[in-house]
Amino acid sequence: MIKPRIIITMGDPSGIGPEVIFKGLNNPGIAKLAEFAVIGDRWAFNKAKSEKRKAKNFKFIDLNNVPRNNFKFGKVDARYGRASFEYLELAVKLIKEKKADCLVTAPVDKEAVNKAGIKFNGHTEYLAGKFNIKDFLMMLIVGKYYFTLVTRHVALKDVSKQLTQSNIFKTIIITNQSLKKIFNIKKPRICVCGLNPHASDGGIFGDEEKKVITPAIIQAKNKGCLVYGPIPADSAVKELVREKKYDVLVAMYHDQALIPLKILGYEQGVNFTCGLPFIRTTPLHGTAFDIAGKNKANPGSIIEAIKLAVETYCNASLQKQ
Repeated sequence: MIKPRIIITMGDPSGIGPEVIFKGLNNPGIAKLAEFAVIGDRWAFNKAKSEKRKAKNFKFIDLNNVPRNNFKFGKVDARYGRASFEYLELAVKLIKEKKADCLVTAPVDKEAVNKAGIKFNGHTEYLAGKFNIKDFLMMLIVGKYYFTLVTRHVALKDVSKQLTQSNIFKTIIITNQSLKKIFNIKKPRICVCGLNPHASDGGIFGDEEKKVITPAIIQAKNKGCLVYGPIPADSAVKELVREKKYDVLVAMYHDQALIPLKILGYEQGVNFTCGLPFIRTTPLHGTAFDIAGKNKANPGSIIEAIKLAVETYCNASLQKQ
């Protein structure tokens, strides 16, 4: 079996990242899958340990960058935001130096990072920028349910402004290519959600469906994609989950995808970044400050993120042979 070299960034030291990483790497089904290196602060990481057995199947790269005085779990703090960003910076450096194959990122707190004076919209945008990737997207996965997003971390009032025929078309194309090449779905059935209630009901509730979404769908069909829509988002989710009509839903904005995904399996969900020159996955949950440091965090999502990183890396390696 091919064993990838996986870097795991600890995320915000005040969140559940340290706890779920330790629990995940302590899982007997994970230990032999890859060569693991965790980037973080060992002192903060050790504070979150919650199991008697010690996970020894990984290397720890200690940046020693979390202030010891008055450290507290569950706190939005610029110092912790800067620390989490420094883990990510080093991970990028190691990947560029070909010292790692995959990246699994524990959650950071965007507010804390920005409080540190670092402009940061999210891992996805940051990584794409560092590797000069223009065509990329978030693919959110729970089991065999796939969602992709046209817009990501954008205020709801700005979503409509960012929906263009070009952006929607690119999302459909990258979705189609990723499902075929990475997830081995030969002819993906792609459902494109409408933006407005009832997909605007023929223009009564908006005109985005007519002006930009439908033209993008027609353009993608002309490129050979099997695309349906625009379909009202509530109906699309039902048809995906209950009726198995589609392989993937293309959502127009963040919550359109994240709400059904978290209902389907919040603790098993994974975010996969399509378009990067390496494999990157992350849990579907955030820092969960409300339970951080209390030994209540479920490691299921980071376990699935690690498994998906290994699976997709191995598939890609086999295709190259």
